[in-house]
Amino acid sequence: MGGMSYSVGEVASLAGVTVRTLHHYDEIGLLVPGGRSHAGHRRYDDADLDRLQQILFYRELGFPLEEIARLVDDPDTDPTELLRRQHRLLTARIERLTKMAAAVEHALEARKMGIQLTPEERFEVFGREHDWEALDREAEERWGGTGAWAESRRRTARYTRADWERIKAEAQDIERRFAEALAAGTPAGSPAAMDLAEEHRAHISRHFYECGHEMHTGLADMYVADERFTAHYEAVRPGLARYVHDAVHANALRRS
Repeated sequence: MGGMSYSVGEVASLAGVTVRTLHHYDEIGLLVPGGRSHAGHRRYDDADLDRLQQILFYRELGFPLEEIARLVDDPDTDPTELLRRQHRLLTARIERLTKMAAAVEHALEARKMGIQLTPEERFEVFGREHDWEALDREAEERWGGTGAWAESRRRTARYTRADWERIKAEAQDIERRFAEALAAGTPAGSPAAMDLAEEHRAHISRHFYECGHEMHTGLADMYVADERFTAHYEAVRPGLARYVHDAVHANALRRS
């Protein structure tokens, strides 16, 4: 076989799949390697890697393997048009998942902070695709025994819908300015970024509970550790979750 070739282990590592998966694809005829070594071991060439990429695109989109085989084997399919189609499908899915993740983040924050909304208002403000009971249990398990939870419940019980809209707008403005700082190349440890982090901390303290620097860094850690929170910030601007995290930690260090 001419050109570069790769072992099954190398392809598994490159593609982020298991060797067992590649063996299965070979057995069902979905991805038969283009060559074999003298010892009879599978060897994959560039055409095989291209085909595997197509397979994984469709698998990520939830297509069954039988349907994937039909799509990638269609002789009338133009490779460029196939990529365009996959790009459209993936982009649509990313947008949907990003919206869902951001909505879940808002739902968790709402429950953590004790938002008292009617069911209609909940769905209108935060979206409809949530298991509210599960989110409530998760938030209660995380924060139910803390003083911050009790203080947040006490404060937010008297908030009106107009109050929530104003608080949400303030939070979005802080996020927007964080994103602008990131886009401008402002270091997370710069005074400007740290000032935004301090403003973020003050926003929480003003509206929900007294958020000291230690608690604030704990929240920032969650922004990068919990994929739902990360997705919310990444939807504003790629890299923003880590940027906010680093700015919060830098600000806490400065204040100490």
